[in-house]
Amino acid sequence: WYHKLKVMVIQSILLASLEFATIYFAVKLYNAGTITLGVIVLIQIYALTIFGSVWNLGRGIQKLSSHLSDMKEMVDIITLEPTVKDPIKPETVKIKKGQITFENVSFKYEKESILDDFNLEIKAGEKIGLVGISGSGKSTLTKLLLRFYDPTSGKIKIDDQDISKIKREHLRNEITYVPQEQLLFHRTLKENIAYSKKATDNEVIAASKKANAHEFISKLPKGYDTLVGERGIKLSGGERQRVAIARAILKEAPILIMDEATSSLDTLSEKYIQESTEKLMKNKTAIIIAHRLSTVQRLDRIIVLKKGKIVEQGTHKQLIEKKGEYYKLYQHQNL
Repeated sequence: WYHKLKVMVIQSILLASLEFATIYFAVKLYNAGTITLGVIVLIQIYALTIFGSVWNLGRGIQKLSSHLSDMKEMVDIITLEPTVKDPIKPETVKIKKGQITFENVSFKYEKESILDDFNLEIKAGEKIGLVGISGSGKSTLTKLLLRFYDPTSGKIKIDDQDISKIKREHLRNEITYVPQEQLLFHRTLKENIAYSKKATDNEVIAASKKANAHEFISKLPKGYDTLVGERGIKLSGGERQRVAIARAILKEAPILIMDEATSSLDTLSEKYIQESTEKLMKNKTAIIIAHRLSTVQRLDRIIVLKKGKIVEQGTHKQLIEKKGEYYKLYQHQNL
């Protein structure tokens, strides 16, 4: 931005100087009797036309420079070598049930220790909630499971298969990830929902009904053919979340990771999201990163994290009775 402004100022000064010089020499020639007043006017008209073209040329060069800079950044990103690489001889995916095991997992990010000798077993079909203050390690666990990062030491297994021996693409095909900030494209609702896999119109509608999205979509003038705008700007937060859940339902992967976003929603939207989440979790191993504790109260198990370690685990009732870390968080949210 600063560079653009500097170029514009220099360009303006140069053009103003040239215009002043043109007028100055034209008047000088007129006073010398070399040219007439009509010629001065004609020179001024030509000068303004040329200066306008030069100004537009300058703006064009500016835009071209900006686009080339953006293009270079895009090429740099595309050609960037991933820090997490696929194995040279990947194993065939054997994920069926969705049992997840973290075995002595440690992870450091820029020399800072996030997890240290972490152990956790999640049974196939179990629904667990990850709870803890910001920086407790909740998101790190899910990023390791999706292989956005690899552990510094230790192993992560799904159905007794080490995920580091599986191609990342194949691993992620077996996991449905619903992030807190929904990624919707400037396409139709139907295309956004069917992004996870090819689906018929009836399959898209069925998934939308389970996600409590069909009702609001049906009320739109173009229904499922409605364009949602960049990043789903034309939809409310609750509507975007339900579209994302419909997409996740359609994928039908054995493992679900959901970073719930109900903390910023109104009560009615939260109710819709919780109902659709319960349908989404059916017959899946589910990991819910909870920001509002009301979303995890009915889960099979709640894991309370603090500084990368499990400090408590159990059902909502058990943890409330224990009056430990979970109880403190619960009391804080209900003040």
